[in-house]
Amino acid sequence: MTKPDLTIIVPALNEERTIREVVDRLLSLNASTQIIVVDDGSSDKTADILGEFANRIEVVTNAQPSGKGAAIVKALPLAKGRLVAIQDADLEYAPEELVALAQPILDEQTKVVFGNRFHHGLPKDMAIPNKIVNILLAATVRVLFGVKLHDEATCYKLIDTELLRQMNLQCKRFEFCPEVTAKAIRLGAQITELPISYVPRTKADGKKIRWTDAPDAFLTLFKYRFWKP
Repeated sequence: MTKPDLTIIVPALNEERTIREVVDRLLSLNASTQIIVVDDGSSDKTADILGEFANRIEVVTNAQPSGKGAAIVKALPLAKGRLVAIQDADLEYAPEELVALAQPILDEQTKVVFGNRFHHGLPKDMAIPNKIVNILLAATVRVLFGVKLHDEATCYKLIDTELLRQMNLQCKRFEFCPEVTAKAIRLGAQITELPISYVPRTKADGKKIRWTDAPDAFLTLFKYRFWKP
């Protein structure tokens, strides 16, 4: 079997309203892909909907919610692609943009690409506390690591598979993002940022991350400031 270019890992917890469209759009990408969805203990119809895609995607099931980071770590040993991309199970991000984001890694120009939601400024529909946290996270990366990033907390992180495995990820929840950022820098990888679309969703729409998750993000950046592989 031909090795896929791109493994897309989709952590999903109670996303019955959007998961079908997310998977449909991923399957429609003009790229060689492997799609792994982690049903992270969903109690709604997420599992039933994923069953509709039998033999077209791979599904990993957790009996109880384990957290976004833990779900990604569980799926990583199954990854066959040259690079791994993370796709949230909602529609804040446009899956079609993954193809362009992957190209610099496939062309061996870089090993890490982040999708930059803030290329045209902070989204007006993003909650003010979230805007503040995102600004501070980028500033913290600059201070701790000397690297200028515009969007540290973006979901769209695409990473060379072998490089990602070298990180020995320990994350359980949303600290996946700062752990990957810190360890990529510590491994000497250049992070390339490319502009992406972004439509923020609200708590009522099912958004799970909160500005109150910010302390863990900052602590994770500090924790791995001097990490060595």
